[in-house]
Amino acid sequence: MNKENQHIEFKTSFSDAVIETLCAFANAGGGSVYVGLDDAGKPVANFNIGKETIPNWINEVKNKTQPSIIADIQSLMIQGKEVVCLRVNEFPVKPVSFKGRYYKRVNNSNHQLSAIEITNLSMQSLQLSWDSYPAQGKSFDDLDVHKVTSFFEKVNARGRFKLEGSWLENLQKLKLVGAQGITNAAWLLFAKENTGYNVHLGRFKTPSTIIDDRMLNGTLFEAVEETMRYLIGQIKVAFEIKGMPTQRTEIFEYPLPALREIVLNTIIHRDYLSPIDIQIKIYDQKITFYNPGTLYGNLTVEELKKDNYQANARNKLLAEAFYLTGDIEKYGSGFIRIRKELKEYPTMKMEFSESPNGFLASLSYTKQKTSLVHDNVTEDVTEDVTDNRRNAIVELIKKNNKITTTEIANEMGVVRRTIARDIELLKRSGVIVRVGSDKHGFWEAVGRKEA
Repeated sequence: MNKENQHIEFKTSFSDAVIETLCAFANAGGGSVYVGLDDAGKPVANFNIGKETIPNWINEVKNKTQPSIIADIQSLMIQGKEVVCLRVNEFPVKPVSFKGRYYKRVNNSNHQLSAIEITNLSMQSLQLSWDSYPAQGKSFDDLDVHKVTSFFEKVNARGRFKLEGSWLENLQKLKLVGAQGITNAAWLLFAKENTGYNVHLGRFKTPSTIIDDRMLNGTLFEAVEETMRYLIGQIKVAFEIKGMPTQRTEIFEYPLPALREIVLNTIIHRDYLSPIDIQIKIYDQKITFYNPGTLYGNLTVEELKKDNYQANARNKLLAEAFYLTGDIEKYGSGFIRIRKELKEYPTMKMEFSESPNGFLASLSYTKQKTSLVHDNVTEDVTEDVTDNRRNAIVELIKKNNKITTTEIANEMGVVRRTIARDIELLKRSGVIVRVGSDKHGFWEAVGRKEA
């Protein structure tokens, strides 16, 4: 006899615990409960079946579940003893409850569903998604017309869909508005004000030592771009010099297409019923991405490691919007593209795991990035010269030599203390100088002094 697993459980006798397990099976892939076996799968000596036993069990399962489960029950012989197998298939309309509680089979045990999990399972069963529901308390007046029209222009430029109607007709065509008003998707994509869903980013030296942090709160398209700007500003970039005339190629510490793909997945596919923030943490040689919401549907971590995995969209309208703008390709291919990008970074690896409340992905590498990409990349690239953020500071100074530290911080979306530290390092390196007083003077970008 097989061991207990995702789809098999043993019970020594019939009880409410059997019905609870059948309910859990009905909510997650189906399964069989063998009554009359101990935990090791061996028949118990004192198990007997009477004339009315099986009909009574059928009725009890039916009466204690909602929607009612009709189990397939059969008697069979195992090691010379009679046992009973109760089997259910996955129920088409979920979730099924047992005495008002909801369960789902996880590995070889029953997991009681939270309110959010119950809602997700119900919407998935009905082939609906939260983002298609009306945005409570929101109306057309809460949408930014400029953001909407910019979206239309980007969709038309990409060419995957033509939007030639009025403002309202186009949104209706994309199902972003309905008879009851704007959807949650429309609110998240085009809101005038902050949506309340945060992306929390931080630069860490150790898990308890924070060098820099930032909280983003805007529409989803804005969140993607601002997150990428922050990441690019925090990671290192080396320069490869080659060819005649001299050509300089930027080589980033992490492959930017892979970073962007992870950011897109994190923002588009998060569970927006969860109050938890997206959390992105940047360490030396490692970045972690925490996304509220476990893998959607029946997708498992093991399946996600393969290139032929099948996935369903938790937020169908959001995924469609980002597809039409060209930000994502065919849904379900994101991790394949990430793995493809990482092939150019031999010691870099991607890891991911599931937790009860979310999904954690990470990129990390074991060697200095400068030694991985090309033999003639300068090996002594140091952070004060190569950090992309500091290069951006120099460019801002060139455009406005009276720009303040606070203005630079606001422009780049970085806290002031980080910019102040960068400016001090740039001054020490001779890249910039301050002419006159702090209050009335100005900057000069003079380039790096030669040793």
